[in-house]
Amino acid sequence: MDLLRFITAGSVDDGKSTLIGRLLYDSKSILADQLEALEKQTKNKDAGEIDLALLTDGLRAEREQGITIDVAYRYFSTPKRKFIIADAPGHVQYTRNMITGASNASLIIILVDARNGVAEQTRRHSIIASLLKIPHVVVAINKMDLVEYSQDVYNNIVIDYAEVARQLGLEQVTYIPLSALKGDNIVEKSEAIDWYDGPSLLELLENVETKQDTNFSDARFQVQLVIRPQTDELHDYRGYAGRVTSGVYRKGDAVTILPAGITSTISKLEAGGEERDEVFAPQSVTIHLADDIDISRGDTIVHSSNQPAVQNELDVLLCWMDEKPLQPGNKYYLQHNNRLVKAVVRQVDYRLDVNTLQQLPVEGGVKLNEVVKATIKTASPLAFDAYAKLPSNGSGILIDETSNSTVAAVLYQ
Repeated sequence: MDLLRFITAGSVDDGKSTLIGRLLYDSKSILADQLEALEKQTKNKDAGEIDLALLTDGLRAEREQGITIDVAYRYFSTPKRKFIIADAPGHVQYTRNMITGASNASLIIILVDARNGVAEQTRRHSIIASLLKIPHVVVAINKMDLVEYSQDVYNNIVIDYAEVARQLGLEQVTYIPLSALKGDNIVEKSEAIDWYDGPSLLELLENVETKQDTNFSDARFQVQLVIRPQTDELHDYRGYAGRVTSGVYRKGDAVTILPAGITSTISKLEAGGEERDEVFAPQSVTIHLADDIDISRGDTIVHSSNQPAVQNELDVLLCWMDEKPLQPGNKYYLQHNNRLVKAVVRQVDYRLDVNTLQQLPVEGGVKLNEVVKATIKTASPLAFDAYAKLPSNGSGILIDETSNSTVAAVLYQ
């Protein structure tokens, strides 16, 4: 069954957690024991209502402050599709959390409070969506019940956000008026919003087309494991296992192994325990080559006629996620899919204001949640694409050498 990963984002109190709770509740994706626990914990039990936000606001600190401070993931399915939801924090100081949650999303739901319209954080979340190249944007205009389901209010917000989308180059934007608290246009179409002729939120999520989001032109495969059983039955078996991140591979294709630059041809392909003539993204496969080549984890197999850049100096956008400031000259590990290399941040050019896209000077090091343009030098070359061209091969993470913790998300330019 098809899988859709999506993220919700918006200003504080726009109703993100309630929206997800309503989506799970109305689609009957809450187990009986979860529902019972929810009824016991709810704050609105006296009014006969269940506090659906508690389904995602699971941390005690969140409940005490009434905000979401971490990315909460939820899983559910309908007969048409499986879903993974990331509920991202709204506060500006949790920008790193949102970027983490949005990094693998195919769709983002940006909530807008119908009473407040397009706010500063709406723009910030939209900018992050544009930086991460999230292909589908849904603007959920929430709390329509508090503006008497006014079509004029809805239309004005659509006009305002359309200008934001134009400035950022967001092309596939869908607008839905709804009320997460009342359930209007979440799973079923709302009679109270009869002037709206588009789909409900769930209907859109079930039917949004994501196949065109996969790049089938640029073949990229990074080795995760070299399989050498060395048994009597499989004495000469040598396969390279991993996931096809993009493109298509066929038996007989001329390929190049990077970063070494050695060429060969594909002699056999396996997927799901069976031999195949063709494999494609996002399948997990095993590739066999005609020549006996020294290949290890993290090496990349590409078509000889279509190769990525191979460099050890990268211009990047970097979102800093550590409490300790980043200073030029600091050394880290750079994790690029399955490849791990030593790296140093050579220089930081400027800080990007995620509210305006203005380029600002960096003073006193790069601080938590800041997004900067930087140059990274690696100890050995990487085979990579620009993030704007191929996100699956255009990003990585920086890891602290001593604590082994992630300190930055990296987008190659």
